[in-house]
Amino acid sequence: MTLSAPALPRLAVTAGEPAGIGPELLIRLAATSLAANFVAVTDRALLQRAAVRCGLPLELIDDDGTAVYQRRPGSLRLRHVPLAIEETPGRPDPRNAHHVLATLTEAADGCMAGRYDAIVTAPLQKSSINEAGIRFSGHTEFFAERARADVVMMLASPELRVALVTTHLPLSAVSAAITRETLTRTLRIVQAELVVKFKLAKPRIAVLGINPHAGEGGHMGHEEIDTVIPVLNALRDEGMLLIGPLPADTAFVPAQRERYDAVLAMYHDQALPVLKSEAFDRTVNLTLGLPFIRTSVDHGTALDLAGSGQADPASLIAAAQMAMNLVAPS
Repeated sequence: MTLSAPALPRLAVTAGEPAGIGPELLIRLAATSLAANFVAVTDRALLQRAAVRCGLPLELIDDDGTAVYQRRPGSLRLRHVPLAIEETPGRPDPRNAHHVLATLTEAADGCMAGRYDAIVTAPLQKSSINEAGIRFSGHTEFFAERARADVVMMLASPELRVALVTTHLPLSAVSAAITRETLTRTLRIVQAELVVKFKLAKPRIAVLGINPHAGEGGHMGHEEIDTVIPVLNALRDEGMLLIGPLPADTAFVPAQRERYDAVLAMYHDQALPVLKSEAFDRTVNLTLGLPFIRTSVDHGTALDLAGSGQADPASLIAAAQMAMNLVAPS
């Protein structure tokens, strides 16, 4: 007896800022042979114009929610969300802010309702949304609020996973932001997501110190003694496999990497330069803690490239591939 092929994973893909490179990246993603049912959540004419700029054929099929078992390269299902005004590449228009937020709302609500298996996001322009009079911090915060979830940012490449305790804070504010409660909450989320989404039964998490040499026994700061070590010891008593606190300057050498499955860094620039220098075009931004899978490119809207049809789709393709991997049953 021949078993029927499974339906392709349904990935809601948002195009981000209409005047940025997102729509063109989505066209190039559609041109691949990736075996996913990509549902573009954006404006029909926006994608058609982007396809012309890229010089690629495009077939748009209105999404009716039915299962798809094969996808032709160049084809996309579409959940049409109209623009307020036609885009001008390279020049974001705040009048389209509500369009951008409507695409995120459809993607998030659709995932929570079971219409989509995951969300993949192209970059958006936060400043344009704020200029429309809408307070907006970014994708991560929007999805966290929509899902009413505590979240953690993780950036991952095929070789390395790095989660962050703090994200976009000035260095002067980092130490005060890292409390026992915050660190405990973050580690619990990372642990749970490594088990559920990455199928690691006993994940090993390396935790970096805050200070040089992880404080060197209090000679270079007391945050490790006062905050980090007590939290790690308490969570170890619960059965978590935690390594550290490790000095950040040696945590990424090959001999150390063999010891862990993921790294928890204390602040943005502590670990991300290592990751991005190794795999910039293969690094994916994930939001941990959501009740659905969300992956994203790890770059901005590249307004200087918008409209040229020349933007590199590697990061969006990597984000889609990771979403597919996370959706697939183990």
